[in-house]
This record gives sequence, structure tokens and C-alpha cells, in this order.
Amino acid sequence: MDQAPGSPQEPQGASGLPGCYRHPDRETGITCTRCERPICPECMISASVGFQCPDCVRGGSGTGHAPQANQPRTVAGGTIAADPRLITKILVGLNLALFLVQTTVGDRFTDRYDLIGLAYVPDLGSIEGVAEGQWYRLVTSMFLHSSVMHIAFNMLSLWWIGGPLEAALGRVRFVALYLASGLAGSALTYLLAAQNQPSLGASGAIFGLFGATAILMRRLNYDMRPVLVLLAINLLITAFWPNIAWQAHVGGLVGGLIVGYAMVHAPRGRRNLVQYGSCALVLVVAVVMVLVRTGQLT
Repeated sequence: MDQAPGSPQEPQGASGLPGCYRHPDRETGITCTRCERPICPECMISASVGFQCPDCVRGGSGTGHAPQANQPRTVAGGTIAADPRLITKILVGLNLALFLVQTTVGDRFTDRYDLIGLAYVPDLGSIEGVAEGQWYRLVTSMFLHSSVMHIAFNMLSLWWIGGPLEAALGRVRFVALYLASGLAGSALTYLLAAQNQPSLGASGAIFGLFGATAILMRRLNYDMRPVLVLLAINLLITAFWPNIAWQAHVGGLVGGLIVGYAMVHAPRGRRNLVQYGSCALVLVVAVVMVLVRTGQLT
């Protein structure tokens, strides 16, 4: 017998879990507390008890319920956006645009904005680096890449993992996570790498997204094996592939785990304090690392 569209009894996947009623290819163990339809992280909206689907929140799909008075929220307490991937799209577009500038302008542009501790740069004809007060390099280096393969790998990772995470956290929290992770990676690179070794790439921030995704999947009781396998592969590449700034990957991952845990597990009554307090904590640690290294070099 055919099932009625949108009924709680959805086709089950190979793992035995039903598919989201809006995204059947996404298996989930979470159901709407009002209509009992299975919902994935992108569709779940925090309620006073459990999670609800977008249709029940809007009072649609024949549920017969009136819309909630409160504004719908994501798992982490963020605002539900019409385009849940907007920030991810902007970040990918920004990275691609700057890579185009790099290839058009040449090494002078890259040398002016990549991450370097303290060194003489022949193309610029001067001593450059964070130790010279160029702290902006900690941020600008996060949006530069060294080759087509470098940016392709990073942007595919960002698109694959960033969209669902942005939908689960909300735009503001996603931006905070991305920047905190990237800065943690940059600061650890500055602290531990050779002072004349340039570093660039979005890998630190992306590793932070991996860490936060693992935290979120554990919180929702999802099968963590796919993301753990992918993370392990990336860590192996970090360890054995030449000319990779492993410090950025490790720093970004640790920063993402800290901020991600706070984003997902913060108590509702003190949600903003805990979530943005964790971002501030990561930022303070990054500043301390930068000050220590600057003292060593100057």
C-alpha cells in the first residue's frame, strides 16, 4: 500500500534510519515533536521540547496547528534563514575571487598578504611579517591559496561541510566559528613555524568546521564514522604531504572543537554568553600566542 505524502512512516535507508521528509536522501534519527515526521539538521527547529519541522512551525502541510509566536531557531539558537547556505556561498566566492586576483597580479599580491613571521621579501624589497606589526596577515592569509589543486580541495570541503553546518548553527554563529577556527590556525602557525616560512590557505578554518561537525553529529546521535574517516584522511595528508602547514590544521581543529561544543551544548538560558564567550576565549588564546612569538622574534 502506498504511503500518504509527508506521513511519519518514511522509507528507511540501508542503516535502518528514515529519510528526512524534505530531503529523503538524508537519514535521520530525529522526528518532529508535533507531526512525528523525520527531520534532518537543516530542517529541525528548536522548540520548548525537542525539535519541530518547518511546516509545523509555519502551521502548514495540513497539520492544523497555528504558527508559533516565537521566531524559529536553529539547533544552536540561530535564526532560520531563507537561504541556509548564503555565508558558505559568500566564503567560496570570496576565496575564488582572491585566487583570481593572485593569478592576475602575481606574487607581489600574495607576498603582501600571506602569513609570514619575520623575513626579507625580495619581491617587496623590505622586511615583512606579523612581527613587524602586520597582524592583518593572520586573517588575509586565510583567504589565499597557492595552486589550483589547493583551492579546489579546500573549496570542495568548504561547500560539502559548510552548508549543512551553517544551516544548523545560523549565519552569525557560523561566521564566528569560521573566523575563530581560522585565527586559531594562523596563530599556532605563527607560533611554531619557521619565521621565514610563508603560509596561506583556508585549511585552518575548514578543519574547525570538521571539528564542529563532529560535535554536532554526536549531539544528534548521528553515525559519526563518515566525518571521522574524512577527518582522519585529512590528518594523514597533513602529516605526510610535503609543504603543508600542519600547525594551521591542528590549531583550526582545536578551535573548532571548542567553539563547536559551546555552540551545540550551551544551556538555553545562557546560550549567547557561552557561545560567544567560547569564541572570545579562542581569540584571547590566539592573541597570547601572537604576543609570545612576536616577543621571541623582536
